[in-house]
Amino acid sequence: QVQLVESGGGLVQAGGSLRLSCAASGRAFSIGAMNWFRQAPGKERELVASFAWSSGSLVHAASVKGRFTISGDNAKKTVYLQMNSLNPEDTAVYYCRAVLRNGSPVWGQGTQVTVSS
Repeated sequence: QVQLVESGGGLVQAGGSLRLSCAASGRAFSIGAMNWFRQAPGKERELVASFAWSSGSLVHAASVKGRFTISGDNAKKTVYLQMNSLNPEDTAVYYCRAVLRNGSPVWGQGTQVTVSS
């Protein structure tokens, strides 16, 4: 099994920055890719960024491109989401998801990000 632990959320003023971390444990070697999603109140869960371990490929949603950067540390089995120039529309619960090589998803518990105006 794979377990994910997220950290780094909190309250920040508009224009500020936060860095989220998602550490994988257990059978972390079975992870093919890791994603960050977010869900704001009353809205659907949205894919924010993806990181593929084997290729190092990065993908960012248009809504965050140029402001957010996903990265990964293979040795630590940890993926990060650096969030800059935050605005109130970025307020959401941010979730880490691992996609195993067999296609199965594993979700983290989520971390709250609140951006005040």
